[in-house]
Amino acid sequence: MKTAARIMKKNAVIKGEIKKQTSKDRADVIWSRATEKLASILEQYTELPHGVRMHTDKYIFPAAAIYLTAKEALEDSAAYRIIEEVASRYSSAAGRKLAALMRIPGMRSLFIKAWDPIARRMFGVKNGFRNVFYPKKKGEYRMDITACPYCRYFKELGSPELTRIFCENDERVYGNLPGIAFERTGTLGTGTDRCDFCVKKV
Repeated sequence: MKTAARIMKKNAVIKGEIKKQTSKDRADVIWSRATEKLASILEQYTELPHGVRMHTDKYIFPAAAIYLTAKEALEDSAAYRIIEEVASRYSSAAGRKLAALMRIPGMRSLFIKAWDPIARRMFGVKNGFRNVFYPKKKGEYRMDITACPYCRYFKELGSPELTRIFCENDERVYGNLPGIAFERTGTLGTGTDRCDFCVKKV
């Protein structure tokens, strides 16, 4: 299991956002306390399977630890914006890179075909998700997520509102791809009973 300090080091860009909201010294204190909180969270969840930890240790736990600690020193809305800004920056950048790839001949078809194996490997039962996989159609892929570790662990840690940010990341990554439509009617993080995914060539 990764240590809290190593995980926080990989999330150091968030500390920069905290500094924009307060003084450097205060940001250092928040960061130190968030590292302690993350260590406590990791100790609380020592028995999680490897597949689940792919999501908890990289995204869920550090986001919750930083957000909950920041809320103790800043306004709730400011703490939320810190997490949202960094998530938006990285997911939007990923979307731009993916959009560039979609302009390569044949890449759109390959993108659709890759969804099934990637979804099953990264967002399957072993990763803490429950899914509905629909029959394959040429040029289209559909999947629903009916249970999600982001919803579960953000709720357990007292920060369910953070789930919405990670739902919105999907829109930023897949919502503006040339020749690809990403359709969604709702997410678990916004109160519906599933996150529906439909990507198709247009």
